[in-house]
Amino acid sequence: MRVMAFDIGQSRVGIAVSDPAERVATPLCVLAAGEVMGQAPAFRRLLEDWDPGLLVCGLPYSLDGKPGPQAHLVEEQARSLSAACGIPLVFADERLSSSQAKRSLREKGMTERQMRGKIDMIAAALFLQAWLDARMVEPQR
Repeated sequence: MRVMAFDIGQSRVGIAVSDPAERVATPLCVLAAGEVMGQAPAFRRLLEDWDPGLLVCGLPYSLDGKPGPQAHLVEEQARSLSAACGIPLVFADERLSSSQAKRSLREKGMTERQMRGKIDMIAAALFLQAWLDARMVEPQR
């Protein structure tokens, strides 16, 4: 089953997807938040093409582990999106994923201008990968 991740922001939504074995997360694209929340054709096409069985939405926590100021709004939007798509939803900690994405792109020599539009999908892939990895780890017996 593929898992699709969303990094929901005020103006953009970064989207990443897992492989069918749920081991590797890949950045997919960035769409305008209005397109995603409004179920625009480009967004519906992504769902049809990738056919996810589960949605993972990043929740913005503060550094102390408590939900950040945007967490409630993101949670409402994610639940609405899940209901509209008919796909189950879970949440993942996205704390620092955008900072990590930006650092990664900077290390590749990208300028701030070149990074625009890429950070959100890479952040989605980062927290999706962490979520996938956490599911693979089982306590040893």
